[in-house]
Amino acid sequence: MEYSDFVIKYWYLFAGFVVVLAMLAAGPITQLLHGIKNINVWEAVKLINHESAVVVDVSEPQEFKTGHILNAINIPLGGLAGRVKELEKHKSKPVVFTCRTGNRSSRGAVVLRKQGFEKVYALAGGLAAWEKDNLPLEKA
Repeated sequence: MEYSDFVIKYWYLFAGFVVVLAMLAAGPITQLLHGIKNINVWEAVKLINHESAVVVDVSEPQEFKTGHILNAINIPLGGLAGRVKELEKHKSKPVVFTCRTGNRSSRGAVVLRKQGFEKVYALAGGLAAWEKDNLPLEKA
């Protein structure tokens, strides 16, 4: 059976495969198009310590209470677009987005870039990476 015969006979599998690939590629492509850089834990620490970076945790409030980076601002991802004004005073500083695993961080960073913030980063691996490197968490 040739490839074209396979695609024709099992078009629904092929279509599903294309959809899954598109979904996997959408996040990184969106990040790239908006100039969002993933940074590791130590790059985030450097930005926080040397450039007064602001940390925005887009976790839900219950997750935030269980542990977050010191002085992080909690704005859940679902409400971020409506609360961008709260971050305007930090527009000239680097802004590091984080969440539990890093999956929501890049989406939050895109929201801020669309609002004209220039130095926006996503913490790769999120708080899980932060904890893995034995860095301190603050609990509310």
